[in-house]
Amino acid sequence: MSRQIRKVLVIKLSALGDFVLALAAMRRIRVAHPKARITLLTTPPFEALARACPYFDEVETDGKPEGPGAWLALRGRLKAARYDRVYDLQTSSASERIFHLLRPFPPEWSGVAFGCALPHRTPGKDAMHTLERQADQLKAAGIWPEAPTTPLSAPPPDLSWIGRTARGRRRRPDRPYVMLIPGGSAHRLDKRWPVENYGRLARRMHDRGFDILVIGGPQESALGRAIQKHVPQARDLTGRTDFATVALFGADAALVVGNDTGPLHLAAAAGAPTVVLFSRTSDPALSAPRGHVIVVQADDLSTLDPSTVSRATDSLLPVEGSA
Repeated sequence: MSRQIRKVLVIKLSALGDFVLALAAMRRIRVAHPKARITLLTTPPFEALARACPYFDEVETDGKPEGPGAWLALRGRLKAARYDRVYDLQTSSASERIFHLLRPFPPEWSGVAFGCALPHRTPGKDAMHTLERQADQLKAAGIWPEAPTTPLSAPPPDLSWIGRTARGRRRRPDRPYVMLIPGGSAHRLDKRWPVENYGRLARRMHDRGFDILVIGGPQESALGRAIQKHVPQARDLTGRTDFATVALFGADAALVVGNDTGPLHLAAAAGAPTVVLFSRTSDPALSAPRGHVIVVQADDLSTLDPSTVSRATDSLLPVEGSA
């Protein structure tokens, strides 16, 4: 069947951490359809990363239209494209709406939309980790080699290609370095470990001989300055890195420590030894990054003892004197 599929649409709209995890499924879609022309429908924040990714021939960024006119324009363009198959990796009300807009004769659709040709109906799918859930979805669509049978059966995303597109964009430290990612969604402050704790951790890492890099968005520059109060030599890169550069730095980092936020998922997927901090507001069984990762969870991150985090970092760092 896949040999007859010439045009494929993949839908993934948000958020960054989910987008990074979905790269594993996106890779499988490309492997399954090596000769197809594959288009990604996404949103503007992910355009540069998606264009650097080797899995797509085209990237379109109007996946979240605003207003009836924009929705009709999207519908018209997708109808005109005459896709043979759509893989909905968002499986949200917004992506389901796209399916229903394309009726009565929608493309062959993999997802959870009512009436789609390739439905993902596995009982308990919502309790699966994103990687296993999307692998199971692709299994239902006939393109996953085997069904996920164990908690770690679906491979993590592979960002080895990132160096071909991002290397050299920004000079990395000459010494081994630790990346700190102290921010996160401005609307989810309960997902953040107090910045003072990051500052103390930075001091401890710097005293061990590591340079310190602080990663975050431009709105998180205050976090970088707060950490510099503990380590004036720390490089505050808040607001100065795109997604590809974060992944590049992660690929070469001795260690990454951060909250459950998109840039940390990027760094972990690039291969960084990673300590990720979860509060009770998120379930690591569903969405934690995979790889060389230790998850530390507390109901309330403001009460998470720094010694607990230090033990996790020590288990991932080189032994004293070898850094």
